[in-house]
Amino acid sequence: MHDIIRVTGLTKRFNELTAVNDLSFSVKEGDVYGFLGQNGAGKSTTIRMLLTLIAPTSGEIELFGKKLSGNKNEILSQIGAVIEKPDVYKYLSAYENLKLFAKLSDKKISHQQLMDQLEMVGLAHRAKDKVRTFSQGMKQRLGIAIALVHKPKLIILDEPTNGLDPQGIADIRNLILHLSRERNKTILVSSHLLSEIEQVATRMIIIDKGRKLVEGSVAELFDPAQTLIELDTFNNVEAKQKISNSNWAASLQSSRNELVVMKLDKKDIPQLHRFLIDNNIDVLSLQPRHSLEDYFLQVTSGNQHVEAFTN
Repeated sequence: MHDIIRVTGLTKRFNELTAVNDLSFSVKEGDVYGFLGQNGAGKSTTIRMLLTLIAPTSGEIELFGKKLSGNKNEILSQIGAVIEKPDVYKYLSAYENLKLFAKLSDKKISHQQLMDQLEMVGLAHRAKDKVRTFSQGMKQRLGIAIALVHKPKLIILDEPTNGLDPQGIADIRNLILHLSRERNKTILVSSHLLSEIEQVATRMIIIDKGRKLVEGSVAELFDPAQTLIELDTFNNVEAKQKISNSNWAASLQSSRNELVVMKLDKKDIPQLHRFLIDNNIDVLSLQPRHSLEDYFLQVTSGNQHVEAFTN
């Protein structure tokens, strides 16, 4: 599959602040590409450069195989985007909003096509209702319908679940999966919520302070053989000694916060649990952790990252 987005050496400085620092990544056709980083990591700045809302200080952006700098109008006509909270007219109905934005796209879009868009995002039954009566989750879904009205090849969603309740988050997650699997859309979705992106992304990148930390497919980054287990017992020193003298010794990792940390295949967790019981190790907690999350915590400094990436 060819690249839909290719970013090379992208940098953006605001006076003394470097918001994006020599960033390179690629999004392939058909990807749901997770763009991850804590708040302030440079995600929104990067997205605004992709959409020509701000100009880069240096670096190059290619979309659909063409340089953005010389093909702005042609490229942007193939992109649909929702940047944080969607801009909708609260005094208009859902249908009237969609119809208005359809006219702005200069494409002939029928009444039935507009209703199909609302049906896709679960708002057909509220088509005539004023947007001011909508929940934030419904406004987000309407914003996505508006972004899709001109049938773009690429969809860019910047923090689409911000401020949503659990049901709203689940609705957006399911919509992203539908757009990818049923509509064959390429999607770039930014978030600071690792657990949400994990459920929808095929590939992802983590950035911190404008720099890339890691990029790859979900299969590579969430290798079940690399699952980290945090084990807390009534006597962690004794537990660690017993594990060190067993067949589990190779799985033992360096301790963190006085816990016993092990790395093993997720399918081996029940067997480990039985070993602990058989050896009279009283377990207070046994918690699997994603290796990607652990990697992020290791390569970044400060406790502020823990809250941002832990759900």
